[in-house]
Amino acid sequence: MELAVLGGGHGCYAAVASLTEQGHRVRFWRRDGAAFEPVLKSKTVTLLDSKGERDVEIHHATTDLAAAVDGVTLIVIPLPALVHETLAQQLAPHLRDGQVVYLPPGTFGSYIFAKAMRDAGNSAAASFAETGTLPYLARKRADNRVAVSAYATRLPSGVFPARNADYAFSVLEQAYPAVERIEDALSGALMNAGPIIHPPLILMNAGPMEHFDQWDIHNEGTQPSIRRVTDVLDGERIAIREAFGYAAPHFPLADHYRLEGDEWMYGNAAHERLTDSGDWREHIDLTAHRYMTEDVELGLALLVSCADYLDLDTPVSRGLLAMGSAITGRDLRQTGRTLENLGLAQLARTALAELLYEGLRR
Repeated sequence: MELAVLGGGHGCYAAVASLTEQGHRVRFWRRDGAAFEPVLKSKTVTLLDSKGERDVEIHHATTDLAAAVDGVTLIVIPLPALVHETLAQQLAPHLRDGQVVYLPPGTFGSYIFAKAMRDAGNSAAASFAETGTLPYLARKRADNRVAVSAYATRLPSGVFPARNADYAFSVLEQAYPAVERIEDALSGALMNAGPIIHPPLILMNAGPMEHFDQWDIHNEGTQPSIRRVTDVLDGERIAIREAFGYAAPHFPLADHYRLEGDEWMYGNAAHERLTDSGDWREHIDLTAHRYMTEDVELGLALLVSCADYLDLDTPVSRGLLAMGSAITGRDLRQTGRTLENLGLAQLARTALAELLYEGLRR
């Protein structure tokens, strides 16, 4: 399949290498030409995983967005949700009938990309989908080298508009056989693991993270007390999913930490592979790191706004969001990606369900 991967993040490099090795013709776009120079020159990405290290030759690398997406069937955007607004506006005029845009994960970015396309006056019959995590536990080690500790084995994904689901999934499953079909894009957004795993880890490790030059929140930072908070926070997420009428499995984060039992998105023992890699021992600036700006300000704020929409009590979600606001000096409930800021909070439940199924009117 001819597809495009957009962006220069960890997951983008992993996606390019992995999808190329699967036999797809991958076009790789990155806006930062200087940082992209090693790939543009060599036409390769070096991939390091359990199979060893090898150079993967890329079909086409470019800084021209229009050329990257012209004529492709699938557009994969494994970027932080922070860039969605800007990239959605850049991409909107170039989308065409039959194209599928995949956001792993999305934080309800599927709606943002669809709205940007409509606002640009583009009436193409495109579909937008999102899942709950990156398909890869990955870290770049240079501008053309990426290490992958684990590959996702289950990717619960929803489509916007849901009426396009059968077609969109027929495309997605060619690139990602691990995709599991769920109800719609909001269901996909409420599978997002980032706003569950990262806020307790950074907020409850704030002291050591500011004291030490580097700190691995997934290793020495994952202590029993923090895990208990995470479990309650995840319970609030699941309660929100159930209140919306979304069906199990809800992919409880506790399964990520188990060696046996129900398989989570990366399979069993993924947490151990992550910590053994050492790639997550890093410096985290609590005011600027994406764990705060993406997972707290965007993802956790979305979760709290959904709870408010449903009139559910979610004290841990709300408390962690308030802690993030205190640390950053911003009211993240007001600035985050919320149903209010998306213009959806005023919709009745039936109207929201219709929007998720039918999509935006032209």
